[in-house]
Amino acid sequence: MKIYKLYIVLFVVAIGFNACSEDYLDVTSEDTNSENFFNSQEDYESALVGAYDLLQSTYLNVMLGDIASDNTLAGGESATDVIGIQQIDDMLHTPVNEQLSDIWQRMFAGVNRTNFIMEFQDKTDFPDKPRVLGETRFLRAYYYFELVKFFGDVPLVVDQRFLFGDQFEVDRTPKADVYAQIERDLIFAIDNLEYTTPDVGRATKGSAQALLGKVYLFQQKYGDAADVLDDLILSNAYSLVTDYSTIFENDNENNSESVFEIQYSDAEGAGFGCLQCSEGNVAVGFNGIRNYNGPLFDSGFSFNVPTQEVVDLFEPSDPRKDVAILDINAFAASNGATFSVGFEHTGFYNRKYIARQGDLNTGDANLTNPNNYRAIRLADVYLMAAEAYNSGNLGDGQARTYLNIVRTRLNLPDVQLSGTALNDAIFLERRLELVGEGHHFFDLVRTGRAANEIDGFVSGKHEVFPIPLEEILLAGNRWEQNPNY
Repeated sequence: MKIYKLYIVLFVVAIGFNACSEDYLDVTSEDTNSENFFNSQEDYESALVGAYDLLQSTYLNVMLGDIASDNTLAGGESATDVIGIQQIDDMLHTPVNEQLSDIWQRMFAGVNRTNFIMEFQDKTDFPDKPRVLGETRFLRAYYYFELVKFFGDVPLVVDQRFLFGDQFEVDRTPKADVYAQIERDLIFAIDNLEYTTPDVGRATKGSAQALLGKVYLFQQKYGDAADVLDDLILSNAYSLVTDYSTIFENDNENNSESVFEIQYSDAEGAGFGCLQCSEGNVAVGFNGIRNYNGPLFDSGFSFNVPTQEVVDLFEPSDPRKDVAILDINAFAASNGATFSVGFEHTGFYNRKYIARQGDLNTGDANLTNPNNYRAIRLADVYLMAAEAYNSGNLGDGQARTYLNIVRTRLNLPDVQLSGTALNDAIFLERRLELVGEGHHFFDLVRTGRAANEIDGFVSGKHEVFPIPLEEILLAGNRWEQNPNY
């Protein structure tokens, strides 16, 4: 079965009352008390489901990973439609930004749920606990990696809950120290997980290896990245999907190429009052074709529209173009479909993640799409390994081998370059292979190319996003804002 948010486990911290003459206040709560939980494997598994749940809210992280780059424009209905997204697209965002606040709060909620499990990791033993803790620490690493990517230095709390009031005691931690904790968590996960899982959608040894390789790349630890990514590739636990056109279809989820995939369902709907409550992939509705009426696809809100620039980068024979990019004008002309033109209309849509027809349309249909997010694919792993070998001067021959494995799947000619030219080819391949998947902005930043590629990008400022103002205020104005915000 897939890991879905079947329910939210609510843990209530017990507060003792010692007033000797007020016994009537000593009422036993009907809710689960944290001190009386974690008594069985079932309890740990239930808490783990709750920790997985926040992954579904990363739809926003994925959207902004392309919108902040030169891959896509914000789009939407108008220049004021979700103003926070529009500001990020134009590099005009400030510490007062609802979407950045959502990312901060949701990722720290994920961290807190994993820390709750770790706080009680020693309470009850059972044979499968190493696997449960391995998945827990993978998730903590995933959430903290998202936080570091977006905000740089962030408060680091490990193996205990971050409770209200702690913000007055806990400071922002240098990102190097946060990365060190992420590495420790992922190494633990690698040592305690297998390549197979009890349920589809859980983290695996391969998931942890791939994420660790990416974490090393972000720190330019190329030798370490090459080692762990080599181990993953040589495990033969995954294989590239032969037919690229099928990878992002709903009937080919969790395929042989999926190293880690965030699970979505159309079984439980949501509304705009609680987007993170949706079991569906909210980004799919936001990316969708505005007022669409026709075959194959469902309507949406026309955000995250690809630019002409990225469309023109595809080689004429590259089959990825038609998989990644929907040319809505050509498509409509061929079958009579109709649609409306939104803000910043380019004529293109992110075909990987727009709504397909055939789901249950539960709740608000645009917010409950079952399209899984392919968070880490094997093609990404090959390209990360190629980059590690080339950028780390570890061997351009091996770098070319990994790069050309990705191209061979597409029947594209092998690359025969070396040195800086090979480096450029690897980055271009990453952009084309992963367009629409939320990686490009962070790739540009970590490789120092963002200022030359993104209009309005200011070096020394936009490498990270601002700490949300309300978080600084809640911490008593003790936290220093990121530079130049």
